[in-house]
Amino acid sequence: MPTTPDVERHVTEIAERGYTVVVGAIETDLVDALAGDLRRIEELDGVQPAQNSFEGRSTLRIYNLLARGRIYEQVPVHAHVLPIVEEVLDPGCLVSSLSSIDILPGEQAQPIHADDQLIPLDKPHRPVVCNSMWALTDFTEANGATRVVPGSHLWDHDPEFGQAYDSVAAEMPKGSVLVWHGSLWHGGGANTTGERRVGLAMNYCAGFVRQQENQQLGIPRDVARGFSPRLRELVGYGVYNMLIGHIDKRSPADLLADSDERTDRPIVWDRL
Repeated sequence: MPTTPDVERHVTEIAERGYTVVVGAIETDLVDALAGDLRRIEELDGVQPAQNSFEGRSTLRIYNLLARGRIYEQVPVHAHVLPIVEEVLDPGCLVSSLSSIDILPGEQAQPIHADDQLIPLDKPHRPVVCNSMWALTDFTEANGATRVVPGSHLWDHDPEFGQAYDSVAAEMPKGSVLVWHGSLWHGGGANTTGERRVGLAMNYCAGFVRQQENQQLGIPRDVARGFSPRLRELVGYGVYNMLIGHIDKRSPADLLADSDERTDRPIVWDRL
């Protein structure tokens, strides 16, 4: 059985060093079921690496998992993880994204980055993003465990993309969860083994990072389709800084466009 976490201790660790590891947080049966379903989707959809240095040239990723099956509904609300996130952010926090990261043998280390560095706020600042990584396999330094730069969430700047920084591997056994402040410098590690390193990236943002009125649900799509391109963007049919607000790496503006009007809009990772 998973161990009930000491929420206060984990929240303190995140405040002081930027991250914490909740060992043995997730039930083995759930971990195995999630890993099995991800393999099913990878094979069914023929998932291939993205071929950019950020997402990885030997890494399989599946986005928008809450739309892919009922099993993923257990992830955002898990009783051993959500209370920690709620303390870091607040109980009004939101799901930001839920995706899988399957690092294959031979993958190189991901560039060090901060998850909130596209948000134009002076640093350091209160957390507006709190993210987590569920270990569906053991995470070791050799197989690509997430690398972190302790204390970097308190610095007044972001990392420079592609630069090398001293970091440590957040090793953890299968069924554990890494939780971190959105300003923490981190990145996936290199996989020098013959085994896959599989994790779920369960990401949250503060509840105040949204519109006062829910424009996407409040405005019927056929009405929004008649808006000017700029008005579509203003009500949320667009992406910020080529990333925030995407759907499966595409702009939600494509939901309003006819098939022959859709254009490939590069996501920030491809640009980098």
